[in-house]
Formats: sequence, C-alpha cells, structure tokens
Amino acid sequence: MVVFFESFLMIINQMSPYLLLGFLIAGVLHVFVPKRFYARYLSRDNKLSVVYAALLGVPLPLCSCGVIPTAIGLRNERASKGAVASFLIATPQTGIDSILATYSLMGLGFAVVRPVAALVTGVCGGLLVNRLVPDTDKATTCATTTVTPAGNRLWRALRYAYFEMIQDIGLRLTVGLVIAAIINVAVPDDFFLNFANQPLLQMVAVLLIAVPMYICSTGSIPVAAALMLKGLSPGAALVMLMAVPAVNMASILVVRKSLGTRFTLIYLLTIVGFSILFGLIINAIGIDTNILAPASTCCPGVSHSPGIFSIVCSSFLVIFILNALIMKLFSKFKHETAAAGTTVYRVDGMHCNHCKAAMEDSALKIKGITAVEANPTAGTLTVTGAATEADIRKAVERAGFKYIGIKE
Repeated sequence: MVVFFESFLMIINQMSPYLLLGFLIAGVLHVFVPKRFYARYLSRDNKLSVVYAALLGVPLPLCSCGVIPTAIGLRNERASKGAVASFLIATPQTGIDSILATYSLMGLGFAVVRPVAALVTGVCGGLLVNRLVPDTDKATTCATTTVTPAGNRLWRALRYAYFEMIQDIGLRLTVGLVIAAIINVAVPDDFFLNFANQPLLQMVAVLLIAVPMYICSTGSIPVAAALMLKGLSPGAALVMLMAVPAVNMASILVVRKSLGTRFTLIYLLTIVGFSILFGLIINAIGIDTNILAPASTCCPGVSHSPGIFSIVCSSFLVIFILNALIMKLFSKFKHETAAAGTTVYRVDGMHCNHCKAAMEDSALKIKGITAVEANPTAGTLTVTGAATEADIRKAVERAGFKYIGIKE
C-alpha cells in the first residue's frame, strides 16, 4: 500500500503544474473565443471547412461526451457533415490541457505526435464523410437565443477552468491516476515484453479492452505511461492515447442516432484505423520518450523528493477536484420542486457542463420559455414558462439527448 501511494503521489506531482496551466488556458479559450467564431469556418461544404474543424478542435478541452452536443450544435449552425466528422474525431483525442500533461509525463515526442495525429485523423475522416455520406438533410439555421453569462469574464474563465471543467473530468482523471499507480505496483516489469515481437497484437488488445470504456484524453496519459514502463510499445501507447478518449459506447450510440449509420461507421473506422497506422509508424521510426519511472526502478540512491512548487500545485489540484466532485454529488441529490409555471423533465445522456449548456441553449429556443436549468448529474431539465411536452422533446432530441418524460 505504501508503494502504491508513493507511485500515485509521484505521478500527480509530475502532472499537476501542467494540468493547472492547461485548465487555465482552456478557461480562457472557452470564455474569450466566441462560439460563432467556430461555426463561421465550418459552414462551407468544402475541404477547407474540414481542415478548419480539425484545427479548431485540437486545442479544445472537450471529452467524447462533451464534444457530441457541441458538434450537433455546429450541425444546427449549418456546418457540413464532413466538418462535423472532422471536429468529432480530432477534438476528444487531445486538448491544450492534455498536450501539456503529455509533455510532463511522456516527453516532447508524444506531446508533438499526439495533436498532429489528431489533426490528420480528423481531416481524413472529414474528407471521407464528405465523399461517402450524402449531405441531403442539411440543417436549417434556427433563431438562437444568445445568453451572456453574468459576471466578470476573467472570473468566468477561472470558474470554468478550476470548477466546471474539473467537475466534468475530475473523477475520470482521478481514476486514470489510480489505475496508473496500480499498474506500476501490480503489473510485472516484463509483462508486455512477452509480446515485444507482436506490436500489432498489443494495439488490438488495447483497443478491445479500452475502447468500450471511457477515459478522457488527460486521464489516459498516466495509464499509457504506466503501461509503457511495463513494456508496452510506444505505438500501442499512442493507440491508447488516440482511440480511447475519442470512442466509447455512449458516444457511438448518440452519433449513430443523430448523424446516421454510415457516418458512424466512417467515424469509428477512421479513429481505429489511423490510430493503428500511427502506432505502427511510431514503432518503426522511434519516438522521443521521457516516461517518469518509479524511484525503485530508476537511479537508485538518488533523491526523488518533489519540489515545493510541485507540492503546492498538487495540493491545489486535489482541493479543486474534491470541491468539484463534492458539489457534483450534492447536485445529484438536490430536491427540485416544481413551482408555479415550472416543470421538471427527465433527460438521459447529459454527462458534463458542455452537455448542460447545449441542452439549455436548445430549450431556450422555444417560444414562451423564460428560464431553464439542466442538471447533468441528476438527469433533469427544469423549465419555467409556457411550453408543451412535444416542444421539450424536440429540444432535447435537437441537442442530441434522449427525452424520458416529466419527472413525477
């Protein structure tokens, strides 16, 4: 148990400064870059819109659940299917926070290759969709109710960075750190060396085991690093970093329902195929790695005590995660009362604050509604104003979620 905690603390001390910086940059992007900026460059049905979608998606800190309502929103803003596919594929694979965290734990090589691979994969997937999926059901532009959040913009950026975003991925990030520490302690050092001559088998095993589950792009980093310390090839680790954050069963079902079976097949095959292709290329040419090894396996007799700065950053990160998760837990058991003119509906498929924003924006387009509040943890949508159940159902499905019914 002592060895487990030492391994866990080593990983979090290494990553925390980069994570905090990445979260801050993500908050600035979220608040200071208008949503219309992204939609403006994705509406043209040509190759450039596909490239723009991937370029705009790579730095965004959206997970595979959060990117889906965002992509559907772009679709409603008349983005082409190819641009939507490019955005869906490239965005969850990486983000400014995960790029910095990758550099901190896995070295410059992975930090460079990861966003490049996401960009190439997104562009190729978008071009394939443009060519193979007819865009006959182009969404029409809807009148959008624009709500400007209250409060100072800098405060909103900090709140998004260190509360909303951590509330979305904090638990998954913690799970990833714990899994990495368990791997460091429990898996024999030569485990993957038994498959050293079968790198493709390693990649297929990673896909079969990890793709159905969900690990965010940042949470996958310590897991991949820990597996590499046990002999996993760099190419198989890259497959994990590319495919696992981009695909899970929930996202597959929502994409299929919203954008069609052919679109979903191209989306999946592009991610899986290109992750394996990049993995094989990395194994063939090599990559600069800087995996942080446990003290017991690296440089015996040398002190590995973390610096004061790392300890302070780790402390703040732990405080932020605990605060966000406690507040999220309280919201799950929040008793929602339906006052006069207010109705509470049950909605399935909301998982994060991006889902919350997408659901609220969609509901506010209904005439007669004066206020809405979505609660992803409780799976509810509280609506104030005159709206029929049919209107609410359409708004829920337009945002990419499943309507359950009125909460009793």
